[in-house]
Amino acid sequence: KVFVITGAGISAESRIPTFRGAGGLWRKYAATDLATPEAFGNNPSLVWEFYHYRRELVASKSPNAGHYAIKDLEKLFTDAKRSFTLATQNVDGLHAVAGSKNVIELHGSLFKVRCTKCQKVTENRTSPICPALAGRGALNASNELAIPVSELPRCTDCGGLLRPHVVWFGEQLDPVNLSSAEAAAAEADVCLVVGTSSVVYPAAGLALIAARRGVPVAEVNLEPTPVTTTVSCVKFPFQLIGSFHVPYLTPFSRVVDSTLKGKPGPSYRSYSEISFSSKIWSIVLKFTSI
Repeated sequence: KVFVITGAGISAESRIPTFRGAGGLWRKYAATDLATPEAFGNNPSLVWEFYHYRRELVASKSPNAGHYAIKDLEKLFTDAKRSFTLATQNVDGLHAVAGSKNVIELHGSLFKVRCTKCQKVTENRTSPICPALAGRGALNASNELAIPVSELPRCTDCGGLLRPHVVWFGEQLDPVNLSSAEAAAAEADVCLVVGTSSVVYPAAGLALIAARRGVPVAEVNLEPTPVTTTVSCVKFPFQLIGSFHVPYLTPFSRVVDSTLKGKPGPSYRSYSEISFSSKIWSIVLKFTSI
């Protein structure tokens, strides 16, 4: 059973901004100013403009090699009748676009909406999501009049005001999604952690559930994270730390495919590809007995 956790790093190659940290502003606002229930209650027009901008931006992007490699990894294991679960902290939906099937979207999706009245959740990729948002959300806009609440996205069932189906600051994760992810971590034979800072809980604790059971956890990140070596003295058995690109996940599918077919694996000119594919896949293959 394989459990994969991904964060913003997996989408960096697709040029998806996080709106976090230095320079992460939309107009003059930080994400923490807008991604809250209070902000939506006070100014739903402004919040919807922000999310309309993000939806349009993400819709113009494509999955990168890292997304496709994880999709190939899932297909490889499911074809071999093995369990594969992917839990992502990202809201961009690029794993699904790449073709991943068993995806737990821990923080929701930009392309799902939830009715504030009847709570119905639906997928919605309409662009714009409502006529009033057409042409709105530009970074350099100023002094725009607020869109009347009656013209913001509405539920087709009950007419209630829709909101983005994402987990805002101050909100709890969906208990069903969290429970599913925790169960996958508790049953995993191997765990891969890709492109996440491991600072946002409870998602950051998922890999530790596996690590504390003695399960091999491979952490793939640009730099060590708070859970790499310090939490409860749990050390992940393999980390790829430093200057790398998440698309080096691409050789995964080729290496394992060659292994399953009894053929020699391809040669790599990049040291990063050699270390990444051989070391992590040796962990995966060893502990899943394929």
